[in-house]
Amino acid sequence: MKNRIKVERAENNLTQAKLAELVNVSRQTINAIELGKYNLSTTLALKIAKVFDKTVNDVFILEDSDW
Repeated sequence: MKNRIKVERAENNLTQAKLAELVNVSRQTINAIELGKYNLSTTLALKIAKVFDKTVNDVFILEDSDW
């Protein structure tokens, strides 16, 4: 699954640490998500999308290989 977290963070002037604080995870978790190395929960995906005032589908992109 691809994501636009890094882009959204840049557009919203948020560091990984600040986003992590807002959604109650570690900075390392945000880094792993951005790199596609972490399968996040639905709840966490919803929290991240809400921080950016976007839908989950705006932030996370399901790829064919995810099927």
